[in-house]
Amino acid sequence: MISYSQIEDAYPNNERRLPSLPSEHSEVQTRPMCAFLGPLEVRTGGRTHTVGGNRQRTLLAALLVSPGRPLAAEQLYTELWGENRPPTFENSLQAHVYRLRRTLQQLAGPDGRAPELLTRSSGYVLELGGEETDAAAFRRLVGQARACARHAPERAHRLLGEALALWRGAPFQDVARGPMLQSVALALEEEQLCAVEDKLWLEIQLADPVHSIGELKRMRTIHPWRERLTEMLMLALYRTGRQAEAVETYNSTRRRLASELGMEPSLRLRQRLQQILNQAPSLDAAVPA
Repeated sequence: MISYSQIEDAYPNNERRLPSLPSEHSEVQTRPMCAFLGPLEVRTGGRTHTVGGNRQRTLLAALLVSPGRPLAAEQLYTELWGENRPPTFENSLQAHVYRLRRTLQQLAGPDGRAPELLTRSSGYVLELGGEETDAAAFRRLVGQARACARHAPERAHRLLGEALALWRGAPFQDVARGPMLQSVALALEEEQLCAVEDKLWLEIQLADPVHSIGELKRMRTIHPWRERLTEMLMLALYRTGRQAEAVETYNSTRRRLASELGMEPSLRLRQRLQQILNQAPSLDAAVPA
């Protein structure tokens, strides 16, 4: 997660610049071979393919969670059938593996590049031949953004934009999700939300915060308990000369926390309120260079 101090260190004298235009060179070198940040897709031969059959999609999705690493047959039984395994579940899994392997071979086309489904003593493994999934690309770009936020916030902003552009919907959107896929989907959705927050935080620091207010209000309505969104909205409102609205944003959050959860806002949020009430110089937005 990108912190306020990282941006302050990048611009120690409250100097802020508008984000530079995206570079023609993208950090995403190629389209990921397999994608599940949305509907499940296999991309090969210059085309995008879907996989038919609910259990076939679940099998492929489970193997894509950690490509290149064997997944135990026992885990696959649970993902495919849960507690209601058929009497011949071992043979049924082998049949599904055989059909999926044949499907992937057919998708390879003339160039022969498609995921390869292999049998191992410990289970099954999907090899992508050095390619990555869209989830792996998303995590890589977010990690790069956070690593460079201190010294190159404009680049960090661009990287986060590229990472979020990989999302096409909910993870495994068209897959019947077992316990493992459900857990992975929840983790990915949390990572996406953190990346959205990081991008909005950078936009407040680098550009005119008025452009972020509408999106922050929308996000805060959807996720009312994420105090980081409230903090960013307070800061953006203050920097656009709307101090009273910034204070009311805090007060409305405090009232809701008290009435619905019996809680007080976090220390960080209370400190941000005091800075706004005191018109702390550190909150002043500089005129872009």
